[in-house]
Formats: sequence, C-alpha cells, structure tokens
Amino acid sequence: MLRQALPPVVLLALLIGLWQAAVTLAEIPPFVLPGPSAIAAEAGEFADPILTASLVTAGNALAGLVIGSLLAVLLALLASQLWALDALADPVVSALAVVPIVALAPVLYSMYGASSEQARVIVAGLAAFVPVYVNALRGLHQVRAVHRDLMRALAAPAATVIRAVTIPTALPFVFTGLRLASAQAVIAAIVAEYFGGPRSGIGSFITTAAAGSNYALAWAYVLGGIVVGLLFYTATYALEAAVTRRR
Repeated sequence: MLRQALPPVVLLALLIGLWQAAVTLAEIPPFVLPGPSAIAAEAGEFADPILTASLVTAGNALAGLVIGSLLAVLLALLASQLWALDALADPVVSALAVVPIVALAPVLYSMYGASSEQARVIVAGLAAFVPVYVNALRGLHQVRAVHRDLMRALAAPAATVIRAVTIPTALPFVFTGLRLASAQAVIAAIVAEYFGGPRSGIGSFITTAAAGSNYALAWAYVLGGIVVGLLFYTATYALEAAVTRRR
C-alpha cells in the first residue's frame, strides 16, 4: 500500500513546490494565482468556517447522491425489463445530462425559497442520477441470455435469478456510476451554492471571499471542496471493495 501511495504523494509535493516557486519568482499577483503558502495560511486561520461550510456542502451532496442513485437504479431495473420504458427514458436522461446548473439553481431557489437547502440537494441529485442510471442500465443489459435460460430451465425463482445472475453482472457497472456520481454530486452542490440560497456552503464563501479580493481565502475554500470530493470518491471506492470482497 505504501508503494502505491508514495508516487502520487511525491508528485503532489513536487507540483506544490513548483507552484510556489513560480508564484514567487514570477511575482504573480494574488488575484491571478495565490501561492500555496498563502492558501495554507488562510486555511489554517479559517479552519473552523471552512470545516463548517464543507460539512454543509457534503450533507447536500450526500443527500443528492443517495436519492439520485436510488432513483437511477430503480429506473434502470424497470427499463431493463420494459423496452417501452427504456425507449421513453433515454431522451429524458439525455436531456437531464445537459441541464445547466447555472440556470437550474436560481429557478429552484425561487420555488423552494432562498433559505432552503432543498434546491442544492435536487441539483446534486440530478447530477448523480445520470451516470448511475447509464452505467446501471448498461450493466443490466450485460446479463447473457444463456444464463437467464439456464436459470429458467432450473425453475429458479425470480429472486434467485436476480441474486445469482443479475446483481453480480450489473454491480461493477453500478459502482462505476457511483464513483462518477460522487464527484459530480459534490461539484453540482458547490456550483449551486454560487447562485443564491443560504450563505452556508463552500460555494457561497468562495464567492464572498473573491468579492472581497481575498483570493487566498477563496482558494482555501476551494481546497475544502477538493477534500470533500476526494472523501466521497474514496468512500464509494471503499464501499465497492468491501461489497466485492464479501461477494
């Protein structure tokens, strides 16, 4: 494990060192690109507000990820069995994939109120829904007809077919969708926070810090968002490893 973790850590340290050297030697203005040392100083000074904002964003992203993923898997299961539903859902999902968050978020704020977090959960849910649905449906379509015919010849109950054939085949595709959706949900939640709603999440504080010309602090909040995204991705990866190991 150490052998796998060491190269990316060394690469990250090298990139940060080059970043700091470039900012210092080229005298790049902070509004263009603050240095890592300035960002780290602001992150240390405002650690509590950054943590609080990160938890709010993580909560919205997690709620959206769970709701969007469950709906996506359920619809994929139905679409894999009903060709008419599959044909009807395809253009709808394609349309959802290109819905601009910058346009959707203000509309949802006007519907649910500027003090509600619900709009951000919906945006995160939509962002998570598409990759999970597409990958889950693809996985369900990978079930080979010969395996279904064998189970039918053995008079296996429907629940047994699902447990023994359908789930093992589709599960890797579902987890691929979840890994993609975990990052998309965090990004969508942060972007939605840019365009109104309560001043609570990471996106809200990034805009406030940038508007006050405190660009190092804005980047410190961006760093908080990166950490949240990495935690989400790592959690879904660990969940996949645990489920695969048990199976």
